[in-house]
Amino acid sequence: MLVRRALVPASSSVLYRLAGRRSFASRSASSLQQACLDTIRSDEEDADINWDDLGFGLVQTDYMYVMRCARDEKFSSGVLSRYGNIELSPSSGVLNYGQGLFEGLKAYRKVDNGGFLLFRPEENARRMQMGAERMCMPSPSVKQFIHAIKETIFANKRWVPPQGKGSLYIRPLLIGSGPVLGLAPAPDYMFLVYAAPVGTYFKKGLAPINLVIDDNTHRATPGGTGGVKTITNYAPVLKAQTQAKAKGFTDVIYLDSIKKKYLEEASSCNLFIVKNDVISTPVTMGTILPGITRKSIIEIARDYGYQVEEQLVSVEDLMDADEVFCTGTAVVVAPVGSITYQGQRFEYKTGAATVTRKLYDILTAIQMGRAEDKKRWMLEID
Repeated sequence: MLVRRALVPASSSVLYRLAGRRSFASRSASSLQQACLDTIRSDEEDADINWDDLGFGLVQTDYMYVMRCARDEKFSSGVLSRYGNIELSPSSGVLNYGQGLFEGLKAYRKVDNGGFLLFRPEENARRMQMGAERMCMPSPSVKQFIHAIKETIFANKRWVPPQGKGSLYIRPLLIGSGPVLGLAPAPDYMFLVYAAPVGTYFKKGLAPINLVIDDNTHRATPGGTGGVKTITNYAPVLKAQTQAKAKGFTDVIYLDSIKKKYLEEASSCNLFIVKNDVISTPVTMGTILPGITRKSIIEIARDYGYQVEEQLVSVEDLMDADEVFCTGTAVVVAPVGSITYQGQRFEYKTGAATVTRKLYDILTAIQMGRAEDKKRWMLEID
């Protein structure tokens, strides 16, 4: 049975309890309900935050969106709730067996401040559906996913940074919330969306990052879940990443687990190399996450006449590259200044005249509404 209870304390106001009953299925709220919903909207005052100091850290916003269903059912409706802790059984599937997925996408304030822009949210929805199938979980439809994102943005609209100051990072979660003791899919599931205003992912913004190759730790193995955005892909790289940062590196590059010679990806982003205006990126064959920014950069580069190859990229190819860059929702397009492998440091071209910077400028101009969206990637929210 679908639970439609908003996750709010018992002491919450009547207005908010009414607001919590807004659902995806319902399109005809009463005038009283609509007044209550207008009351909880966070557009009455500006967020108390210094936009110029915004980094990529958690800033608590006002509301989150929650939707629930049982394993053999489909998601049907959800509610906005005050941002806060959620209650889970100690034997929930996500806590005991890591049955969970997450996505990440950004909302940008439009140039005229008349609304917001979302970059290819349907791609995130479809990737979550693919991951849910792999992890034996029900998943929201594309329409439900986008609706939940919109609701979360509007409820937290005062937290969307001004144009050019950052974005509202949106984190959809799909978790096995129901109790299970033996190894099996959980009986119940929760789809939750929260958001936080963010600046650049790496502390120095567009300054070149410095990576190190770890040939002892592997992010994924053939037949595993490296190709879906499951939560279990990320904690295993924390030790390697922490050790690398302690040595002054920005992040880690992981190699394939079989031959230990082919690049896969960094801890949370895809990799590209540039040699003589030919752009290469590791082919996704189940161990590499098919990033949405990755896919978009490939399309943009080909549109601008670059030869783009999805193939096996070896450490030797990396050593001989002119440029290297990372892509991802959080990092967007990040130039790599150096990569260290087995104690040897390799340096790459960076700066305004590079292919990396050109692709970054093209993509971000589309995302922020400063360039024509010929591909219809952006979803406008007014």
